Amino acid sequence: MTRTMRAAVLREIGLPAPYAQSRPLSIEQVALQSPGRGEIMVKIRAAGLCHSDLSAINGDRPWPMPIVVGHEAAAEVIELGDGVDDLAIGDHVSLIFRASCGSCPSCAVGRPALCEPAGVSNASGSLLGGYKRLRAVAGTGIDGKPGSALNHHMGCAAFAEYATVSRRSAVKIDPELPWDEAALFGCAVITGAGAVVNTARAEAGSKVAVVGLGGVGFSSLLAARAIGARAIVAVDMLESKLAKARELGATHCFNAADPDAIARVKEATGGGVDYAFEMAGNVNALELAYRITARGGTTVTAGLPNPNATWALQAVSLIAEERTIKGSYVGSCVPSRDIPRFIAMYRNGSLPVDRLLSERIGLDDINPALDRLARGESIRQVIVMD
Repeated sequence: MTRTMRAAVLREIGLPAPYAQSRPLSIEQVALQSPGRGEIMVKIRAAGLCHSDLSAINGDRPWPMPIVVGHEAAAEVIELGDGVDDLAIGDHVSLIFRASCGSCPSCAVGRPALCEPAGVSNASGSLLGGYKRLRAVAGTGIDGKPGSALNHHMGCAAFAEYATVSRRSAVKIDPELPWDEAALFGCAVITGAGAVVNTARAEAGSKVAVVGLGGVGFSSLLAARAIGARAIVAVDMLESKLAKARELGATHCFNAADPDAIARVKEATGGGVDYAFEMAGNVNALELAYRITARGGTTVTAGLPNPNATWALQAVSLIAEERTIKGSYVGSCVPSRDIPRFIAMYRNGSLPVDRLLSERIGLDDINPALDRLARGESIRQVIVMD
């Protein structure tokens, strides 16, 4: 059965801000096909607006056009494809932007974030397995004709009333969790908290810095507090974000625009931090994070800069100072394990991610919301579909 629904379609990359005027996302009637084998159809209940969505719109992370955007969401299962026997109609799920095939070399060694088939399908705008279940109705699809296929953003296409996704793009979650809060666990929390807990494996008593305070960066900050870091340094360009960081447990706050920011962080932390997390998605932030990392420390980057961005590194410092640099995709998480774990931490009060919700909006309000995201005025905006 094909279902007609409203969805946010991106047809052209790089339209200028303000987005309230250029309107890069058009709310269109789109046809959604029923799930195939190993797939499910869900009703999207809430979807988070993330900087990764903005990077698709401004061209920092180019995707095949036209595409239904959105990759962080909580949803209700409404239809099961053949072979799906571990979910039921009515189950609540968190959508995840990196599916895992379960059988490639990376999946076989317990690193699903590096799943190669999932990377190929995401890059091609497909679901895992290469399928496209979206069809244009009001506009044209991939081949320029009405009724032809549209691309799926990161296997989710979550800025829509419904979605068909791979079963491996969904994790069953606690049905008591409010939809708007549940949405954050699909990207912001697993990426930010996962970088602290899984990628860095930061220890209690360590000194931690977070550079870039969006939804992901704040999730890292909350995780640093949860694991018992003795110093939590927050670095951002906006004083409003730094004020929020103080509320959420930062022990030191510094404005990245201060030309003496690096020296001030080192002075405050006795030579630098044990773990620095770059969550801003630009090379200047990565440079700052590396330079405030102490000798023997680890710099973790999860900010996803433009693919053309490069960074000149003083290579000898890696050796002489025994430094480590790590990339962190999806927080190095195993979503079926880590999403329930982080939800449990939220439930017991140690990871208060509800305090990151800055605004609840409707699907029709998405373009003005992109402007607020681009200006750094919001931590996490959530589109509520009901």
